[in-house]
Amino acid sequence: MRRCNRQSKLPLRSIFSGLLLLPGLFCPAAEPLRIATWGGAYEAAQRRALFEPFEEQTGRRVEVLQHNGTLRDVEERAEREGWDIVDMTEDMAHAACRQGLLRTLDHERIFGETSKRQLERDLAPLRLSACAIPQNVYAHVLAYDDRAFPGLKPTRVEDFFDTERFPGKRAVQKTPDALLEWALLAEGVPQRQVYDLLSTDRGLRLALRKIETIRDDIIWWEDPAEPARLLERGVAVMASGYNGRFFFAVHDHDAPIVTIWDGQLIGTDVWTVVQGADSEAVLDFLRFAMQSERMAHLAEWIPYGPARTSALDHIGLHPDTAVPMREHLPNARLTLGRHLIRDPRWDANTQALRDRRFRNWLRGEGE
Repeated sequence: MRRCNRQSKLPLRSIFSGLLLLPGLFCPAAEPLRIATWGGAYEAAQRRALFEPFEEQTGRRVEVLQHNGTLRDVEERAEREGWDIVDMTEDMAHAACRQGLLRTLDHERIFGETSKRQLERDLAPLRLSACAIPQNVYAHVLAYDDRAFPGLKPTRVEDFFDTERFPGKRAVQKTPDALLEWALLAEGVPQRQVYDLLSTDRGLRLALRKIETIRDDIIWWEDPAEPARLLERGVAVMASGYNGRFFFAVHDHDAPIVTIWDGQLIGTDVWTVVQGADSEAVLDFLRFAMQSERMAHLAEWIPYGPARTSALDHIGLHPDTAVPMREHLPNARLTLGRHLIRDPRWDANTQALRDRRFRNWLRGEGE
């Protein structure tokens, strides 16, 4: 971000003369802080809990842009559109950092030495990393249309792959992420062994063979808002998606959607700073957004768990619906049954292999 130098040692007459001759030297209003995020209900919650309060407190305007969660989007748009901060998943941030797309963060400069140590304790088991600051926890989950199953209800990952007892179309994100893990869980692999097995050729073949059993019943989606719409319209009877999107559909649209918490894949959203963005406004926003009270307020608007443990005590009711929000968080005690937490380093190291095998499977080229 460009910053104006508001101090000058030139006489006032010289300043005005210079402005007449060189209008480009005129110092305009401060540029907006450009934050790229995910859109939809999540962005709406961020506007209420973070962006608008930050604007009111600092006077700095926030310009919000949407990204699609891919490294290519950051590569092609960040510099051209002047992004400053990007809200991204931890595994995506790890890969973007390795490619040099993000700034290495001086956490002590942002938070101060004492506050940094306190923050690290409060974030545990999450951790600050070279290019990222953990902000909230989300879950990739399965859900179903309650109208489609008036009797027996699906409750487990295994039911997603059981088209005899639970017939109908499945809406699935067009990526190997989560789908491979669920396939192994449905095959009876203990959750503690899933990632070790997915690091082997045997594990990938086993997972893809399981996914093959529902190939003809899959509707692929790429927009995170799509699975809830497909369930609501009755186009699909089951779907994969993000817990916050399903919550929003139920509580704002009265959609007949039920979340299956079994097998939830827990991920972390992080704040990152793109190369070329270096201003006090960026640091001010990171300090502001990482306050426990701010995190709690975001969780009151949408059920993504705050990264700071201390924020949990501040979470109350949804401001519009008065729904108690703590029980809907992915990191809430009641929902942590069989679940998976992906290591971002493992993800970055195996992403190319998983993507290649998945693309081959999509083309029908075997396992």
